[in-house]
Amino acid sequence: MTTAHADSYYAASANDKRERPRLRDAIETDVCIIGAGYTGLSTALQLLERGFKVVVLEAARIGWGASGRNGGQIVNSYSRDIDVIERSVGAEKARQFGAMAFEGARIIREYVDRYQIDCDLKDGAVFAALNRRQLKHLESQKALWQKHGHQGELDLLDQSGIRNYVGSSRYVGGMFDGSGGHLHPLNLALGEAAAVERLGGLIFEDSAAIDIQEGEPVRVRTAGGEVRARFLVVAGNAYLGHLVPELSAKSMPCGTQMIATEPLDEFQAKHLLPGDHCVEDCNYLLDYFRLSADKRLLYGGGVVYGARDPADIEAIILPKLLKTFPQLEGVRVDYAWTGNFLLTLSRLPQVGRIGGNIYYSQGCSGHGVTYTHLAGRLLAEVINGQASRFDLFASLPHYPFPGGHALRVPFSALGAWYYSLRDALGI
Repeated sequence: MTTAHADSYYAASANDKRERPRLRDAIETDVCIIGAGYTGLSTALQLLERGFKVVVLEAARIGWGASGRNGGQIVNSYSRDIDVIERSVGAEKARQFGAMAFEGARIIREYVDRYQIDCDLKDGAVFAALNRRQLKHLESQKALWQKHGHQGELDLLDQSGIRNYVGSSRYVGGMFDGSGGHLHPLNLALGEAAAVERLGGLIFEDSAAIDIQEGEPVRVRTAGGEVRARFLVVAGNAYLGHLVPELSAKSMPCGTQMIATEPLDEFQAKHLLPGDHCVEDCNYLLDYFRLSADKRLLYGGGVVYGARDPADIEAIILPKLLKTFPQLEGVRVDYAWTGNFLLTLSRLPQVGRIGGNIYYSQGCSGHGVTYTHLAGRLLAEVINGQASRFDLFASLPHYPFPGGHALRVPFSALGAWYYSLRDALGI
């Protein structure tokens, strides 16, 4: 039996609970992909559509990591927005990043439509401001996104306007993005995996890569077999461990927690989120929430640096939920779970090559649902001989965390405390 999914609402409501086989042979393929999360599955789909043969190796189960545990929110751009990128790489490269900042959301919708993926996709996302400084930031963000071609439905909301979207008195305003949205993240991953298999790709679960031998072909060994491939894509993200040491030096796994309430009645659900949109606030350590298809409130937030699993997730998240929606006092929590994402110091993704035929993308820094789908296209492009967009991401500078592995957790926690204090003070 393969490793079970986390005991989450998503796992309980998964459309496909089938287990895939373990790798038990030596096989050959064009491309081997390590990781059956969004990055790996999106890359596989893009390559299969281009005529490549693909094998995906998953250490646990499809969508077992962040791809099957996240908030399910389609949020455009990157964890650091285009203006921050411009200060690092200049105006011309920033323009190119801006042109790709909204592509991931379009790719998700393309997959859902083309492969008829049942994942409860809903349109519309709200950014909620807790103070005037955050509202001013959203005004700048709207202008920035429009400057870079995002001319979709973007509406700034004042204090009365946001009450049409969120039944909470916490917020002074916000911004609605009609091209954002939300979905059941594990069912999206499972639907993408089914599409990979329909196109002829092979997926092996419970088949952790334990050794990589560079060369032509590259060889990837598991406990039960081996894959020889012309190209390798490393897409393990926060769950890669130390398989590729050079990829762990400038990144840090971090945990975030979620709860799912009991199903709410129609009146409650309509009062909390009248348009059934997803919401995230503008704090550095932000809260995020939405309704599930069966009207549960899914609420997440916080970061545990170093990816330790908290002993009592409900005790961490329920007070946050009740601060936003005090009218839910006494609501039952049916599910509580945690999951890891991979943080970089710059909070921008790490993309690059190892040798001549190994490629990787990781470090979405909490902004992975859309970026990973863009990454799949970029990885397929470079393997297919079109390297320009991949190389743009590969050119982003990355640095180790201060203090190295031993001190990166306390230093990061101290930085988060500082920004959280600023959020609380509204400065």
